[in-house]
Amino acid sequence: MSRGALALLVALALFAALVLWPGLMTPLLRLVAEPGQALLYDRQPIRVLVAGHLALVGAAGVVASVVGMTLGVLVTRPRGAEFMTLARMASNLGQTFPPIAVLAVAVPLLGFGFEPTFLALCAYGLLPVFENTVAGLRGVPAPVREAARGMGLAGPARLWRVELPLAAPVILTGLRLSTVVNIGTATIGSTVGAVGLGEVIIAGLQSGNTAFVLQGALLVALMAICADLALRRLERRMSRAG
Repeated sequence: MSRGALALLVALALFAALVLWPGLMTPLLRLVAEPGQALLYDRQPIRVLVAGHLALVGAAGVVASVVGMTLGVLVTRPRGAEFMTLARMASNLGQTFPPIAVLAVAVPLLGFGFEPTFLALCAYGLLPVFENTVAGLRGVPAPVREAARGMGLAGPARLWRVELPLAAPVILTGLRLSTVVNIGTATIGSTVGAVGLGEVIIAGLQSGNTAFVLQGALLVALMAICADLALRRLERRMSRAG
């Protein structure tokens, strides 16, 4: 077993253990808790908060990936090249405005909970996918394109059978960056009622309970590490396959 695979298994095992048996964190949390303070967050089961957090990040990741890749493909085609500036401006909007600002605008329109947080994460995660799709497709060597054209592959067939497979590792890097960033960013969703691990951190900040903050932060960090390691392994496999 490679070191990367071992690191992923260890991270996943540790994350699962702390979700299923939160009490394992008690010795660590006791080091930062004030006398008389609760050590473990118990207003909602941690597994419910983790599931909500993953649902938010996963749903936003799917939408950001589809939109980002679609825009990236469009502007790298001859007929869509003129829309590059517009597409780049649109994908940059999420990074230009902080997610909390997007929430402030979205809540009056969409209400509290999942929807405004989902919108903020979609906007925030779009840029890495778009830019890496453009970079990956532009990085396909010209001789390869010419060879595919010489084999009789038309534009759509060349895109699906040649260009996208070769660009896939670079595109996946953008998806990885988008996912890891949004795992951390999703914590702000709890300020508008979204179910997620941000609830633990915010409860700790509001009550001055450092143990809650540490518990939530550790779980978010482990989730991000697991996602990063898993997607890195997939990147390496696709690179070798290419």
